[in-house]
Amino acid sequence: MATEVVGTAPSEKGKARRGKALGLIRHFTKKGKHPYDLLEWERRSAGISSGDGTSVFEQDNIEVPAEWSQLATNVVASKYFRGAMGSPEREYSAKQLIDRVVLTIKAWGLEEGYFNSKDEAEVFEYELTYLLVNQMAAFNSPVWFNVGMRENPQCSACFILSVEDTMDSILSWIGKEGIIFKGGSGSGINLSAIRSSKERLSGGGEASGPVSFMRGADSCAGAIKSGGTTRRAAKMVILNVDHPDIRDFVNCKATEEKKAWALGEMGYDMGLNGEAWNSIQFQNANNSVRMTDEFMYAYEAGGDWHTTAVTTGEVMETMKARELMKEIAEAAWVCGDPGMQFDTTINRWHTCPVSGRINGSNPCSEYMHLDDSACNLASFNLMKFVAEDGA
Repeated sequence: MATEVVGTAPSEKGKARRGKALGLIRHFTKKGKHPYDLLEWERRSAGISSGDGTSVFEQDNIEVPAEWSQLATNVVASKYFRGAMGSPEREYSAKQLIDRVVLTIKAWGLEEGYFNSKDEAEVFEYELTYLLVNQMAAFNSPVWFNVGMRENPQCSACFILSVEDTMDSILSWIGKEGIIFKGGSGSGINLSAIRSSKERLSGGGEASGPVSFMRGADSCAGAIKSGGTTRRAAKMVILNVDHPDIRDFVNCKATEEKKAWALGEMGYDMGLNGEAWNSIQFQNANNSVRMTDEFMYAYEAGGDWHTTAVTTGEVMETMKARELMKEIAEAAWVCGDPGMQFDTTINRWHTCPVSGRINGSNPCSEYMHLDDSACNLASFNLMKFVAEDGA
C-alpha cells in the first residue's frame, strides 16, 4: 500500500471548520480490516491493439482484484497508471492508483477540518476505497490523471467557457482551452457573442466571424493530447440560431467531411487516425445550434426566420425556418453535426436562474450551467447496490 500522504495538520481554516465536520459512519467496512484485504488479488498483463492488430499499449505484472474484467484492467493500466513506462515511478497496482487518489483527498480533508478526528478520516479512507476497488463508484478521469501528482490538480472533467467580441478575449479563450485539454478535461463554449463575418469592425474592414476563429481553436485542440498521454481534447462549440453566420456554422463540418471523402477516393487513409481526417478542419469539436421555441414555432408554421447583427441587433438575413432546419438535417446526415440544444427549455429548467442564464454546455451536453463554470462528474454502478433479493 502507498505511504500516507503528508501535510495532514489542520490549517487555521480547518480548525475553524471542526464544528461543521462531516460526521461519517461506516457502511461497508469494519475498523481494522482494510478493504483490500477483503478481496482476492492477482497479477495480469494489460494490452491494447489497434484495428490492424498492432500493439499500442502493453504492461505486464499488473496487480488487480481477481473479479475485475480484463477490459477494466486494460483501461486502468493504459489510461490511469502514472509514471513513465519502465521507470521505478510507474504504477503497476490498482492499490497504488486508488491510494494515490484516496489518501490525497483524505489529507486535504484533515487539513481543512472536514473530519472530527483521525478515526473519522480513516472511516472516509476505508469507505471510499471500498467503493472504488469494488467498482461501485468511480471518479471522472481528471481525478485519476492528476490527484496526487501535483499540488493543485485539475479535477473537473467538464468546463463551460465564455468569450467576448474582442481579440484579447478570443485569444484568451483558445489559451484557456489548451490548459483545460492538457489537464485531461473538456470544454464547451457559445460563440454567439462574436460579431459575424457580415458585420464591420470598429476600425473599418470586415470581421472574421466565429467560424473563422473556430478553425484556429480546432487546430490547437488537435495538437494537444488531453491529459498529456491519455486522450485527445474534447470540445463543444455552440452558435445561436439567430446569429448571422448560422448557415456557415451549420455547414462547416459537412463541407470538410466531403473533402475527406475526396481524399479517400485518391487513396488516402480513411482510418480513424488516417491522413484524410488529419488533413481537414473541424474534427476536434462537437457543433450544436442553440435553438429557441420562437424558431421552432416559425418552423412549425412554415414562417420566416431572421438573423440579427451581434453589434446592433438589426435584421441581417431573412429565410424560411424550414429551409434552415433542412440544412441542419442534411449536414447532420453527412457528418453527425450539428446537434441541437433547446435554449428555451434549458433555461426554463435552470436550477439557479438568478445567477445568470445558461448559454452553453460541456462537450457531451450532460452538463448545462453558467458560463465560466466547471463540473466534477462521477459514476455509480447501480447494480452493485442491488441486494440479493432484488431490493
